[in-house]
Amino acid sequence: MVYTPKTQINDADVKAFLDTIEDPIKREDSFKLLDMFTRVSGGPAKMWWSAIIGFGSYHYKTASCEWDWMRTGFSPRKWALSVYIMPGYYFDTMSELLEKLGKYKAGKSCLNIKKLEDIDMSVLEEIVKKGLEIMQEKYGK
Repeated sequence: MVYTPKTQINDADVKAFLDTIEDPIKREDSFKLLDMFTRVSGGPAKMWWSAIIGFGSYHYKTASCEWDWMRTGFSPRKWALSVYIMPGYYFDTMSELLEKLGKYKAGKSCLNIKKLEDIDMSVLEEIVKKGLEIMQEKYGK
């Protein structure tokens, strides 16, 4: 069975979406993330659903369903900037970097950061790179 999640890639304009962010700090931080993710992933940025900016994609398959999903990305949520690393943050390769990152809250594949000044951007960049490397090893290009 092919599962069709509501969060799908679309042709909405990423920069136009970011321009709608009311909080000037969050808007500026989002454009900084856009630049970093584009550079690290090789771009291009694509909208997923209405509020997630994703980079790359892969075909995910389980015993019961399958779908396409982004390899990495972020979303400027009201409460935080959510950074998505699809293989997750609890791999041994991530724990050392997370200790150096700064102030954040983490879920399985999501880091929530209030503002970029709370973290070390070079460490975040390394985390994104490692996540993409893991995805490439697992799913190929």
